[in-house]
Amino acid sequence: MNNIVWLKASTSSKGKNMADVTRLPGPNADLWDWQLKGACRGEDPEIFFHPEGERGPARENRIALAKSICATCPVLRQCAEHALAVREPYGVWGAMSEDDREAIYAPVKEVLPVAG
Repeated sequence: MNNIVWLKASTSSKGKNMADVTRLPGPNADLWDWQLKGACRGEDPEIFFHPEGERGPARENRIALAKSICATCPVLRQCAEHALAVREPYGVWGAMSEDDREAIYAPVKEVLPVAG
């Protein structure tokens, strides 16, 4: 079994966002076994995580490919729940891109009628 080091961090040394590891379920293997069944296992990680500076159609195509792999995944729900629970800042998780997850995190703004 691998030794796992749990760190509390919200930003990297370069000031970039990182997953909030304080929200992770802990080092109990039973809580992580779902990852062994992921359709993404064995796939190139670059399908799920963008290279620096990737934009436009290249990014959209990569995300679409990642989501198509996720669509066949037997643990899609667990992956999505994990990504939302720990606020994964990077990659496609549970068929959700970074932008998809940010839209879920964003507070819903109530539209009020303008008095006139």
